Amino acid sequence: MDLITVFGFISAVIIGISLGLIGGGGSILTVPALVYLLHISPVLATAYSLFVVGATSLVGSFTFMKKGLVDYKTAAVFSIPSFIAVFLARKYLVPAIPYEIFAIGEWIMTKDIAIMVFFALIMLAASISMIRNGQIEAKVCEVTYNYPLIAIEGALVGVLTGIVGAGGGFLIIPALVLLARLPMKLAVGTSLLIIAVKSLIGFLGDIFNQSIDWPFLMLFSGLSLIGIFIGSWLSAKMDGEHLKKGFGWFVLVMAVYILGKELVF
Repeated sequence: MDLITVFGFISAVIIGISLGLIGGGGSILTVPALVYLLHISPVLATAYSLFVVGATSLVGSFTFMKKGLVDYKTAAVFSIPSFIAVFLARKYLVPAIPYEIFAIGEWIMTKDIAIMVFFALIMLAASISMIRNGQIEAKVCEVTYNYPLIAIEGALVGVLTGIVGAGGGFLIIPALVLLARLPMKLAVGTSLLIIAVKSLIGFLGDIFNQSIDWPFLMLFSGLSLIGIFIGSWLSAKMDGEHLKKGFGWFVLVMAVYILGKELVF
């Protein structure tokens, strides 16, 4: 096992730690770690990421469930269109993308490059959300549903999750706060449950389309789960908001690196 591979497995622990510390963001690093450190193809990496994100988010949501910080009705309203969208995206949309999308001279935009570029753009959006660090607060605590907007948001997040394999917490939490009027802590717990089930359902769409290396996936996921317990322990001792902003800058640098690597170098 070479040094880069070792760093790849260490990154699994770091992903879990970041999820435990700041309640999200770590999943955005899963695909780059799998692609650049463990040399897995981007399409398969997005599938593995869905499983890792789903498993770690499910474990993380248990803590919020015990504290009564999960709104199951809101989760159901948001999740139904999201579940359908993510499954269809993994089952039909991703396999339907042609290997060679278009060419400019001798340069070819392949499916792998397109997925990584799109993923980098999602990373940019996530990093800006974390760096801005604006704490969104609901003005009323009584849950009210804007059903059409919640359904549209859920479907869009489902499609994005299906394509890039990230949980989409940076999109789900603002939607829950602004559209369902959930308090922030309740939105975070509810978001984790939505991400967990949505990601695992999306992964089901890959089982028959991809050759899954289950021992590898279990090892990587297990390391990430260890990380989330470490992160949860550290979260009581560290300032999560400052960590979130610093992590946002790191994600921004990673996004620029991926864009440069895929489009320039």
